[in-house]
Amino acid sequence: MKDIIKELRTAGLATFFLAIILCCLYPLCVWGLGQLLYPHQADGSLLTEAGAVVGSSLIGQGFIGQEYFHPRPSAAGAGYDAAASGGSNLGPLSKKLLDMAAQRVAAYRHENGLARDALVPADAVTASGSGLDPHISLQNALLQAPRIAQARNISLESVRKKIQEHSEGRDLLVFGEPRVNVLMLNMSLNRTR
Repeated sequence: MKDIIKELRTAGLATFFLAIILCCLYPLCVWGLGQLLYPHQADGSLLTEAGAVVGSSLIGQGFIGQEYFHPRPSAAGAGYDAAASGGSNLGPLSKKLLDMAAQRVAAYRHENGLARDALVPADAVTASGSGLDPHISLQNALLQAPRIAQARNISLESVRKKIQEHSEGRDLLVFGEPRVNVLMLNMSLNRTR
């Protein structure tokens, strides 16, 4: 009986100290290091305009209107709902996915004044795995540029220059594709009015 009580006391003390270390001290250290070394990222990479938070550079959001670059389609809830993050889970042979992509291709071509047989980038018609991707490919941005230049009554060259200024290369020079953050690009365009 004494052995059982001794074992229970040891287990109880171990549980107590591990709870203090893993539930209190470790999270506080990680939070503190994040705030010390990467304060902008640790606070959500929030972007502000005129003193108000307009979004995060890490989470996509929808834009409507001809004067804005449009992001990838979102499969997250009603669109860019971070609480409902997730993909459509439709496979490449899914008729529903193929029909949805065909509709999006036609709409993209119409919206951007492209020929009926113009190639459309995959990221313009398919949602990302999370449904919250804040980036579009450079090709997608360049195809949208004439529409934005016309809607904003500015030169196509100035829009292309903004795209280049906000383009991001491959991560570690090998991962991913060159891309542009839609929110940051649209904010930059808004500031040039």
